[in-house]
Amino acid sequence: MFCFCVGEDIIFLPIFNVIKETKGTSSFGKRHNKTHTFCRRCGRRSYHIQKKRCASCGYPAKKIRSYNWSMKAKRRKTTGTGRMRYLKIVHRRFKNGFREGTKPKPKQRGGAAAKS
Repeated sequence: MFCFCVGEDIIFLPIFNVIKETKGTSSFGKRHNKTHTFCRRCGRRSYHIQKKRCASCGYPAKKIRSYNWSMKAKRRKTTGTGRMRYLKIVHRRFKNGFREGTKPKPKQRGGAAAKS
């Protein structure tokens, strides 16, 4: 309450503290819960808890999420950026013509120096 005197009379006027609540900066400080958690396929913190979908790789979809308008993102995730546990073995087998059932020649002990 705010009061002021006019002559001998005291007048009381209510003053309301008008706090302007916005949708911007002041609202962001009140956020405590998290919308995204870690994805079990790509490991990034992009798995939306309510949607049950990863924003980065698209898990649980079978195919990895990728778009042709983002060439840099495709370059980061393409074949060869990871371990390639199976494909590097296939590449080695390809160089030898996919041969199977053969044994390597036994190595000579000492080599050519031992013969002379």
